[in-house]
Amino acid sequence: MIGLKKGRYRASQAQSDGDVAAAQALRAKCFGLAHDADMFDPLCTHILIRRVQDDALVCCFRMMPLSGADISRSYSAQYYELGALREFEGNMVEMGRFCIAPDVGDPDILRVAWGAMAAYVDANGVELLFGCSSFAGTETADYLDAFAMLKARHLAPKRWLPRVKAPHVFRFAARLRRKPDAKKAMLRMPPLLRTYLMMGGWVSDHAVVDDKMNTLHVFTGVEIGAIPPARKRLLRAVVG
Repeated sequence: MIGLKKGRYRASQAQSDGDVAAAQALRAKCFGLAHDADMFDPLCTHILIRRVQDDALVCCFRMMPLSGADISRSYSAQYYELGALREFEGNMVEMGRFCIAPDVGDPDILRVAWGAMAAYVDANGVELLFGCSSFAGTETADYLDAFAMLKARHLAPKRWLPRVKAPHVFRFAARLRRKPDAKKAMLRMPPLLRTYLMMGGWVSDHAVVDDKMNTLHVFTGVEIGAIPPARKRLLRAVVG
């Protein structure tokens, strides 16, 4: 059971339909949708981050346990051909629908969220954390330095590389020839993806253009055994 408190925030696992409904409502608000619920919700553990002072829900995400044999059941498999990951030995978890309330900008929220993720990973013996990391909007020109940085430093190992499945993609690894401006790249990199990368994460060689969600997203994986020891200590320090 996930439950931790750090400073002004506490993380807990959804215990009721009401908790899941609250997470879905926050997701809808963050993603600009009238409603956000899908067939994956009943299969997931939902993590909610609340402000201690007033119990306001400020962040949520969901975790779905998988193995290589059932990787095709994942949310990400709708958009990426993940056949290579069927050979991955070890427990996996897909982290999805991550969002932070738009009127809250406290970086401690992200720290508590990753502390909760670390607790889940440890409790379940997870060896691969993965999901879709989203850029706001669908204009690739806004993120060329970020995509060039992903190509230069963070592409998935060939043995795990997701293949193209979605009908509308931006093949940045094949198309971009620019040297990334590191400062511009990191400024335009989504905070969640930036955290994945600091943990040694890797990405697909293409981005999916998701018009429904008005995002560009890349498949992102983090092999738990490859996370730098110092980063693991920081994550587990939040767990306490």
